[in-house]
Amino acid sequence: MKELLGLLKKGSRSALWASIMNAVIAIIKGITFFITGNVAMFAELMHSIGDSANQFFVFIGSALSKKAPTDRFPGGFARLVNLVLLGAVLIVGILAYETIVKGIHHIMEPPESGSWFWLNISVLGVAAILESVVLVKAMKEITEDLSGDDIKGFSIVTESFKNVGKAKPATKLVFLEDLVATLGALIAMVAIIIGRYTPFIQAEGYASVIIGLMLFYVVGRIFLDNAAGVLGVSDEDMEKKIGELVFSEPDVKDIRTLMVIREGDELHVELKIEFDPDKTVKEADKIRDNIEKKILDEKGVTEVIIESDVDDQVQSWNKAKKEAEDKS
Repeated sequence: MKELLGLLKKGSRSALWASIMNAVIAIIKGITFFITGNVAMFAELMHSIGDSANQFFVFIGSALSKKAPTDRFPGGFARLVNLVLLGAVLIVGILAYETIVKGIHHIMEPPESGSWFWLNISVLGVAAILESVVLVKAMKEITEDLSGDDIKGFSIVTESFKNVGKAKPATKLVFLEDLVATLGALIAMVAIIIGRYTPFIQAEGYASVIIGLMLFYVVGRIFLDNAAGVLGVSDEDMEKKIGELVFSEPDVKDIRTLMVIREGDELHVELKIEFDPDKTVKEADKIRDNIEKKILDEKGVTEVIIESDVDDQVQSWNKAKKEAEDKS
């Protein structure tokens, strides 16, 4: 029990915060839907329920993925967060389907324009504000994880959108879900206003379909990213960065192989480098230890395996070959 509590403290805070916030929003939307019967509110209710459940599973998965390797699982549990996310998106997929079906039914058989207009608008307005608060927290987490700096102002928005692809799996899911949730609440508000003040009473049904399709986008994006994570996807940006770091050592002649594998929130580096044949074993070991320390200082890197060999006079590293070709 003590170990479990310790692991939970290491879970994604943005996912836990988002789960709690969405649970509160879902309760408010649920009460409003049962009072008003508004189909756009139903779509938003399904969205919030899915987000809350999803993000809670993500929090649990991100926490358990920090468990230390055991004799039975010597490779560790880092990829567990990817497995949990694959299961979690199924919930969102089911709710997205129900949202679209409800919206189509509303379009085909639109009901009379209902009352409770200001209640619906108020609830969705509050939901949009609360969702945006969680979204900003996810944006801050993305920028802090990647740069280590406390970015202020509108730069948080631009930097988070620019770097969302490099974010941790849990943070990326929270970002995408709450981005869609915020936009969904605004779309639902617009649809209710249109349905109230124009003859286009099917607007709420179309809003429900749009929200459902946005949810399916999140399902597809998260599924593809985490399926790759389960298999063990390479991080090309980090490979390039580590390649440059290794070549900053003047005694390194070539990189024969370099792999950076992303497992959950962790990066595992495997590297084979070539030295000048005049270097002694002791000198080569010292250089190798220095390189290993520099790589481990990179954010997210938890394991480095380095092999060394003498220079075979054949350039293997792609970047080095490209530079040589450019110079020639």
